[in-house]
Amino acid sequence: QVQLVESGGGLVQPGGSLSLSCATSGSIFRADALGWYRQAPGKERELVALITKGGNTNYAHSVEGRFTISKDNAKSTVYLQMSNLKPDDTGVYYCNAEYCSDYGCSLGSWGQGTQVTVSS
Repeated sequence: QVQLVESGGGLVQPGGSLSLSCATSGSIFRADALGWYRQAPGKERELVALITKGGNTNYAHSVEGRFTISKDNAKSTVYLQMSNLKPDDTGVYYCNAEYCSDYGCSLGSWGQGTQVTVSS
């Protein structure tokens, strides 16, 4: 069974840093891309950062320059290093895998996520 286990969330003051981890099963790690998403209270889930199988990265404009996505193939783990955190970064953070074919791309099942709260 495919599994995603997010960890590393917590309460941090504005300007602080957090590092999130997402342990995945091997089958997920062979997906076309792995991404971190977040859902703020009362808002829809949004893509925060994406890393492709080849290592290319993309970021939401709101986190560019502050967040870094990376992966460790040997550990089948994807990371999100977050710095200079702002209250608007508050939300539940999820990782997921993207699978693409000639017909388009789709996401796998969601994990339970990890809560990030940025507050003084």
